[in-house]
Amino acid sequence: MITGGTKGIGRAIVHRFAQEGFDIVASARGGADLLILKELIEEQYKVKVHVSPTDMSDKDEVIAFGTFIRNLSGQVEVLVNNAGVFIPGQIIDEKDNALEQMIETNLYGAYHLTRVLIDDIISNGRGHIFNMCSTASIMPYENGGSYCISKYALLGMTKVLREELKSHNIKVTAILPGATYTASWEGSDLPEERFMKADDVASAVWGAYAMSDSTVIEEILMRPQLGDI
Repeated sequence: MITGGTKGIGRAIVHRFAQEGFDIVASARGGADLLILKELIEEQYKVKVHVSPTDMSDKDEVIAFGTFIRNLSGQVEVLVNNAGVFIPGQIIDEKDNALEQMIETNLYGAYHLTRVLIDDIISNGRGHIFNMCSTASIMPYENGGSYCISKYALLGMTKVLREELKSHNIKVTAILPGATYTASWEGSDLPEERFMKADDVASAVWGAYAMSDSTVIEEILMRPQLGDI
């Protein structure tokens, strides 16, 4: 189960887990993109894909999406809270409602979806939750503004979930990627090879999931080889 599954890192994670034989549940704001993803993944990997257009900044839509998942057959083995939004700017002069937009999408969406699904995941007796944080969760930067605030908060939520769920045999991992080449960087003057690849982030997520039951990777910090951009 992944939010923001049609583009960038989310799409790469969908491909990786489908390649490993997982059925997929994916959300994104664009219904047409979801249907394209569903057709592609089902044809390429012969797994089942369920999709639901969802605005992760809207609490009611998030709860409805969680209910949609709960009504499917099978169980949630892996939850990837990946959906996010970035609005550049400084706290002192960023546009009105920038904080609200990014907190609602980057933090509240993950919070509400996790709460809807967590009882079912606990009842399964095992599971793994990944929260897509950022290097901005640990290192503020000048044009990061409220984005950094939201990602710091998401990392904090991830740490709290780790403590709450360890006794339930539920693993919780924070992913903290640096600049990754996705659509948001298209048009940049920097060469593509200066960025990390989305497939590498997906491989890191799979590697953390594939650990034995006795081990959890709490945080994965990733940066481009030549450093931050």
